[in-house]
Amino acid sequence: MRIAYLDCFSGISGDMFVGSLLDAGLPFEQLETVLSGLKLSGYRISAISEERNHIFGIRFSVTLEKADQAARHLDDIREILENSDLPLPVIQKSIQIFENLAKVEGDVHHISPNEVHFHEVGAIDSILDIVATVAGMDLLGIEKVFASRIPVGSGIISSAHGRIPIPSPATIALLKDIPIYSSGQDAEMVTPTGAALIASLCSSFGPMPPMVIEEVGYGVGSRRLSDRPNLLRILIGKDADKETTETVVILEANLDDMSPELSGYLMENLFEAGARDVSFCPVYMKKNRPGIQVQVIGEPEDRERLTAIIFRESTTLGVRYSYGQRAVLRRETVAVDSPWGTMNVKKVIDREGKAVLLPEYEECKRIARENNLPLRDVYAWAGGLSGTG
Repeated sequence: MRIAYLDCFSGISGDMFVGSLLDAGLPFEQLETVLSGLKLSGYRISAISEERNHIFGIRFSVTLEKADQAARHLDDIREILENSDLPLPVIQKSIQIFENLAKVEGDVHHISPNEVHFHEVGAIDSILDIVATVAGMDLLGIEKVFASRIPVGSGIISSAHGRIPIPSPATIALLKDIPIYSSGQDAEMVTPTGAALIASLCSSFGPMPPMVIEEVGYGVGSRRLSDRPNLLRILIGKDADKETTETVVILEANLDDMSPELSGYLMENLFEAGARDVSFCPVYMKKNRPGIQVQVIGEPEDRERLTAIIFRESTTLGVRYSYGQRAVLRRETVAVDSPWGTMNVKKVIDREGKAVLLPEYEECKRIARENNLPLRDVYAWAGGLSGTG
């Protein structure tokens, strides 16, 4: 699988994303040809080599023949894309990004997504940034994108709605469930276009996944920052593992003053909230007190929700968290015929590519109860499927 990792040490914008793809090997003429399929006029694009702190990259820019900042609705942008000659996957993904943005803008202004007036993001330059990013990834064969934590700035900026805080309301809404931190810069480090792209395209945020790097590109930002080069770095290569590799958040808390009766309820709530795994381990704590360590593995975007449950349903006063990588075998749920009707089982593809069918506890329990059977008999039958995978 061809993957990419965005190292956002100076934030992200749409033009920086496109610039990084161009610097990593995306042919400018090929991108220009694809963008002509939008059937828009009154602009020209350029890609110029520039340096920031003696590191060179590509600055992608759109020059308008006239100040086209017309406010467009979602339907206007959808019509532009659907009537274009772009590849179908590029059209579909670009529409999805604008739909996500329209939903966020609608929530901010308390209107429906179709009533949203896109101002800055509805202008030709922002439309081109989004479509060029999606098309560039398609041309480079990038199947999955990961990103680092995102630094955000502070201050006040002028917009079509007047002077608003940084990050803008739309930007911060798009960054919900994404790990961010303060850059210490009184500047806009993440634009609404950049936030819309990473929120829609990136699978997870955190450390770099195991990968074999083939290309490196730098997208150059328009301003110069005082404490860092204003660049977006992209690493493109192959997944280093045969298995699927994913980023997870790991939450931990030690408990020595909680009734065991409450532990089961805590675990149930964590699983219901989307935790991938929950485990309790016996530990000895300060003053040699016996206790338990709660460890929760979840999606990075679920960190706050899972942390809130640990605080609410346990006696801990603190929760440790970190981000890590885990290798997982590909799996899916499939239906098989059983003596008791249709049964759902887990189909797992091992590292040699062989499919193995495994019973699911909840499904076996359901069949045992419905048919008044011992659970072990249902498990025994389902266990025999492994040889038929």
